[in-house]
Amino acid sequence: METYPKVRSVEALKGKRVLVTFSNETKKIYDCSALLAEDTYSALETEVIFKNVKADQGGYGISWTDEIDLAESELWINGVSVEQAAALGEAD
Repeated sequence: METYPKVRSVEALKGKRVLVTFSNETKKIYDCSALLAEDTYSALETEVIFKNVKADQGGYGISWTDEIDLAESELWINGVSVEQAAALGEAD
C-alpha cells in the first residue's frame, strides 16, 4: 500500500481552491469546484463553510465539518504543485 505525505496545513483560496502544505514541505493547490456537484460537498458552496477548512489531526486529510472531508491521498494525487499552478496562472 502506497503512503502519502501527511497534511501539515491548509488554507482556503478564492475560486473554491485550497492550498495544502504537506509534511515533506511540498505545497499543492487542490480545486474543490468539481466536488460541489456531489451532494456530500454541496455545503461548500457557502463561503463561510468553505473558509472553515482545517487540517485533520494526524495529517490524514482536511475537513470542513464532521461529514465533509478529503483524504491526503486525494489531495496529493490530484493537487497541482504551486509552481505548476503559477505557470498556468492559477496560483493566486
